[in-house]
Amino acid sequence: MLKKLKRRVKTIITKPFKKPRKPHKPPNTKSPSPSPSPSPPDSPKLEPEPPPTMEPRHSKKLPTFPFLFPKTQSTVLPDPSLFFAPSLLSSPLPTNSFFQNFTLKAGDQPEYIHPYLIKSSLSSLSVSYPSRFHNPSFIYQVFNADLIISASNNTEPSSQKSHIISSYSDLSVTLDMPAANFQFFLVRGSPFLTCSIVNNTPVSISTIHAILSCDANNSLTKYTIKLNNNQTWFLYSSSPISLSQNGVSLLTSGGFTGIIRIAVLPDFDPQYQSILDRFSSCYPVSGDAVFTKPFCLEYKFQKKGWGDLLMLAHPLHLNMLSIDDSDVSVLEDFKYKSIDGDLVGVVGDSWVLKPHSVSVTWHSINGNREESYDEIISALSKDVEALNSTPITTNSSYFYGKLIARAARLALISEEVSFPDVIPAIRKYLKDTIEPWLDGTFNGNGFLYDGKWGGIVTKQGSVDSGADFGFGVYNDHHYHLGYFLYAIAVLAKIDPVWGRKYRPQAYSLMADFMNLGRRENSNYPRLRCFDLYKLHSWAGGLTEFADGRNQESTSEAVNAYYSAALMGLAYGDTHLVAIGSTLTAMEIQAAQTWWHIREEDTLYDKDFTRENRVVGVLWANKRDSGLWFAPPDWRECRLGIQLLPLSPISEVLFSDIGFVRQLVNWTLPALGREGVGEGWKGFVYSLEGIYDKDSALQKIRNLNGYDDGNSLTNLLWWIHSRGEVEEEECSGGGKFCWFGHYCH
Repeated sequence: MLKKLKRRVKTIITKPFKKPRKPHKPPNTKSPSPSPSPSPPDSPKLEPEPPPTMEPRHSKKLPTFPFLFPKTQSTVLPDPSLFFAPSLLSSPLPTNSFFQNFTLKAGDQPEYIHPYLIKSSLSSLSVSYPSRFHNPSFIYQVFNADLIISASNNTEPSSQKSHIISSYSDLSVTLDMPAANFQFFLVRGSPFLTCSIVNNTPVSISTIHAILSCDANNSLTKYTIKLNNNQTWFLYSSSPISLSQNGVSLLTSGGFTGIIRIAVLPDFDPQYQSILDRFSSCYPVSGDAVFTKPFCLEYKFQKKGWGDLLMLAHPLHLNMLSIDDSDVSVLEDFKYKSIDGDLVGVVGDSWVLKPHSVSVTWHSINGNREESYDEIISALSKDVEALNSTPITTNSSYFYGKLIARAARLALISEEVSFPDVIPAIRKYLKDTIEPWLDGTFNGNGFLYDGKWGGIVTKQGSVDSGADFGFGVYNDHHYHLGYFLYAIAVLAKIDPVWGRKYRPQAYSLMADFMNLGRRENSNYPRLRCFDLYKLHSWAGGLTEFADGRNQESTSEAVNAYYSAALMGLAYGDTHLVAIGSTLTAMEIQAAQTWWHIREEDTLYDKDFTRENRVVGVLWANKRDSGLWFAPPDWRECRLGIQLLPLSPISEVLFSDIGFVRQLVNWTLPALGREGVGEGWKGFVYSLEGIYDKDSALQKIRNLNGYDDGNSLTNLLWWIHSRGEVEEEECSGGGKFCWFGHYCH
């Protein structure tokens, strides 16, 4: 039976399981919302299989095909064949990737491929080492076409298809420009921009600045290009190339075949130039991330040329980098500036990253004291009784998901306070509300399968790109489906017979955003939302944005992977528990690194840090204090959207007590504003309860309303399960992993 279960699980989860600016929405004080997706404005694939790995192989014939929801032909999705090579179109395609702008509309919006902003247009590639603009409200990186690489004899300068994506991987994308005979290897974290040129093609390098000088070495394989914006760039070539200056801003060459590498000098320290010289002959062409074991991710870069590989690591990489397990050396004094913090040189083509381990649990970590049971049970009885008297009226996949997850919380709380009397009523409610979405009988909406890009869409979203907050164009999938998985996991726990019946549908929902597969016969792309370089998720979907992908609610992202891990617990699937827990851990540390802003932090500019304790919307190329649904001064919304839904994993996400104090003190004055929703107040008081339990408890008892995904029962459970305050700097959840605490 165990073998059958294992085979079944492997079938359904994964196939090759290896793995314009948005305008402000009108204020809405009723309920938190995810990022809406506004209507859009007018080489061979690597598949390394390094043993050992958590990403399973299939040595036996699988007994059944994975479940798919009914297929649909969406009327709102863009055509992927415009930019993806024909050989890639038979596989599911990425919909929230770091290079997504290269696949949408004209494909000419920039993407941030650390440390450069890259823009492709008219068979040329522009590279920018961006400056940064900042004020108390936002930070963004400014794109200027510092260098533009093109072919002097471009045969199709007006071609609409300026590039073709010939391959992509976890950490790279390859752009082919057939009209120019160019192939660019865009590998994240490379200080060099690398281009392969064929057919003896004349090269043109231009700039929006003035070229002050262009000096070559004796072998004509290195040029030093100084611009009037105080930038110095180096051009390295695999064989001699003769560049000559024509006018103020243009360099041209004769025919060239080979490799060109371009890098900016980030600092005028002489050692920087010598480091770039030393590593200029080894270049990456692709990069993969492999889940080798729980709480461990390994980067493997494929390289060519000779010598060692120089890459750049952002602050979270450095925090997780396991030097003992990696054959790398860190060049601590070699740095590039970035909106994500300094990018530091790392020499080596294989990195091992280890996030803090997180113990995924159904219930609170410390539990509730028995003297609190009566108050919680009183609220619980009323909330369960209200389930039948207040039927769900929304057909929004997001708000519906919040409501069923809210009911599922009641079941787990009833277990925790030893009050099983209400579980039958909750079980019936969950079955009645979840099943219609899984068997296709829900009136007004439902899940469908889109084969064009490879993924689940909703009925409403398949004909309206704005419906369900853009779910039909792959926005916020992890948010919506995370709520459904939470409710399904709880129901499968309390009703295993039901769980077995609907396991195929449950795993299909999970695989939509958590598939690790790479093979062509996968039904879903690899990790739809999770960015394996930034180590957190993106929303945004198939909508073109000048600042790249974005994510607003880190807590809902954490909830998605946490819920998947809980589903693994419910089904006895240790692999799903491991992957879900690992992604949860990384999402938490990323949130604590880039969204949570401590008063003493130096990662962001001083004026932005002084005015903000949390980022509102984090973009690839921007940090915004505002939300999609609220202005920056609605601080209670900014806090709440980084906390909801309130569950046991929230304790790990907000484990830094010192920061929690800062965040609550920063938020509390906003509660005096007229019209602040009671639901948002509940989230503020919840965090206050981490360090001032008595005060927060009294405030919660006086609330007269709750967020639609929250309840009085859940708030009381949270406050009463707060333990003694440990005033210490502890983030990432390490202190909550009991095994690690006892077995170092």
